[in-house]
Parts: sequence; C-alpha cells; structure tokens
Amino acid sequence: MTDDRTALIVVDAANVVGSRPDGWWRNRAGAARRLLVQLGALDQHLDPPAEVVVVIEGAAKAAVAGEQDREFDGLRVVSADGSGDDAIVDVVAAEKDGDRAMTVVTADRGLRARVEALGAVTVGPRWLFARIDGESS
Repeated sequence: MTDDRTALIVVDAANVVGSRPDGWWRNRAGAARRLLVQLGALDQHLDPPAEVVVVIEGAAKAAVAGEQDREFDGLRVVSADGSGDDAIVDVVAAEKDGDRAMTVVTADRGLRARVEALGAVTVGPRWLFARIDGESS
C-alpha cells in the first residue's frame, strides 16, 4: 500500500521478535501477532508518519492466516514464501527509485548490508521498541 506518507519502515519481524528473550520460541505465531498488535499503534509515535511493512516468515505466518500480503491494523504484512531476508530486500528494491525515505528494522548484519546498498537506512530493534513504548529517542 503506497499512500501520501513519505517514509517507509520495513520490519524484520523474526529479528525483532527474537531480540527479546520472552519465550517467543514456544509460540512463534503468537509472538508475531503480539508484535503486529504493538505495531498497530506505532503511527501515533512516528514523526513524520510512515507506511509500515512487516515481513513475517516460517511458523510466524500463522499469525495472519489468509492472503499472501494483507492489511493488519493499518500495517502491510508480507508473508515470505521463502527467506524473510529476501522478501525484505524485495520490498526495499521495489521502492528504491521513489522519493520516500526507507528504514529497515533489523539487527541482522548481512541484511543490513543488502538493504543499505539499495539506499535504505537501518536501525535495530531497540529503535522500534522505543517508538512502540512512546519514547522519543
């Protein structure tokens, strides 16, 4: 979904969920769903506003059973057919010739290098959780 918002934030859900040792591995779909619910309120903490795309993979895809790409509480959710990293690179590559600022949320060094080569800025999960929690940093 491209709208009048200028920024794009792409979230590596597996990497973000895995950054907090809260038992996510016992229920990957449940952990992904909790993240999606948290991200649904993210818009109120972003300045400027942004389109948020969340890429999920593997067992976590059960959190949004149904269509391949779908809306979830104002988010665009992309269910990766294979590698989540490849799907994230595809999302960024599709936007690289546009005017929007692109931010990818991941701590994965290899993925960071791939998306930075396409013009995206990368930030870690702490950046995202600070915004979810309403902090300004």
